[in-house]
Amino acid sequence: MSAEMLAYPFLFITIFFESFVLVTFLSKPARSARGRSSSATPSVAVIVPCFNEATTIARTAESVLALLYPAEKFSLILVDDGSTDGTRLAMEQFRSHPQVTIIHKENGGKHSALNAGIEATGAELVGCLDADSYVEPSALREIVASFSRPRVAATTAAMSVHKPKSILEYMQYAEYIFGITWHHTLSSINGLYVTPGPFSFYRREIIVRLGGFRYGHQAEDMEMALRLQRAGYAIENAPRALVYTKVPHTLRDLVKQRTRWTTGFLRNVLFDYRDLLGGSHGALGTLVLPLALLSVGGGVFLFGVWMYTITVQVAHALTIRSGIPLAYAYLPKALTLDWFYLPATFFSLIAFIAIVTSIGMIVIGKRISATPGSLVRGTLSYLILYSFVSPLWLMRALADIAIGKKRAWR
Repeated sequence: MSAEMLAYPFLFITIFFESFVLVTFLSKPARSARGRSSSATPSVAVIVPCFNEATTIARTAESVLALLYPAEKFSLILVDDGSTDGTRLAMEQFRSHPQVTIIHKENGGKHSALNAGIEATGAELVGCLDADSYVEPSALREIVASFSRPRVAATTAAMSVHKPKSILEYMQYAEYIFGITWHHTLSSINGLYVTPGPFSFYRREIIVRLGGFRYGHQAEDMEMALRLQRAGYAIENAPRALVYTKVPHTLRDLVKQRTRWTTGFLRNVLFDYRDLLGGSHGALGTLVLPLALLSVGGGVFLFGVWMYTITVQVAHALTIRSGIPLAYAYLPKALTLDWFYLPATFFSLIAFIAIVTSIGMIVIGKRISATPGSLVRGTLSYLILYSFVSPLWLMRALADIAIGKKRAWR
């Protein structure tokens, strides 16, 4: 059996799930969610947990205070989680603002900072915003509209990259827009298993009833989402609630961040919430979580197959050319590419379909969220880089799980 044959099941699953997402996007629940609006104005508190965020906290706070929402129903809570830089001083400039509460505490992790903010407010809805993120003024109105059903316990926003500059940042820009389509579609079948830090909101009474936020293997937003799903609640998505976040600038930082995300997912699902796998939790247990788990191993396997295939082809080409004089082998005529002779295998065909489907999801995500920026540069960066760099954190995460290694946040 060839290496390509072994890769077929994973490519078929990729095409199936991407096609499922695109079909579900056109379903009535998804269309209804995109047309949702509400005049309700429940009391809302935005909690910004901070640890050494002196350079970004002021701008983050200013973006929150610019949200279009009745001032008497809205508050901002800045929580300094034992910072050792100038975060405390940066926060103090907002001390006199009537809508701002400032809390200083010993370092205990993001989950403890969120719990401190929840304890300091009686608002109906509480939101979390990372201290390096910025929100559009209309985002809160979009979020509130998603809580129209009592069963909805949380709502996620549409995340995008803040002003990408390098090819690595543009890759993440396209990846995040891909995620907008992904999260919006999964929410229509209650299949979301993470409520990301940038501008996710919760019903405060439900969070308190469930015991507040926990450590969650350094993925407290994922742990909380899975706990809400286990308790029978729904998680919505507001695709027009735009929030911009800063992303890693270097490959080293990106791999470190994504390794933490991946190990957090694996440890939460395989260790703490494996009871969610199966038929008792709808599409989340029967489709979304199993395929998400499979994608981790499948990504590593496909990368291995691809590297093996390339190595074999290069070795074969070198063997064929070994008996040909260099002066002839590298003549311009000998190097001419004739497209007619390119191999058109079934493997390359389904790989092409998977790529086209991915591009479609990126285009849809940009359209429904109206995210600004260059889609061409982002998509090209994504197609060129993602298959090379994603196996780096997948392999590292699997290795960490296998040996039980836990890495520090910073």
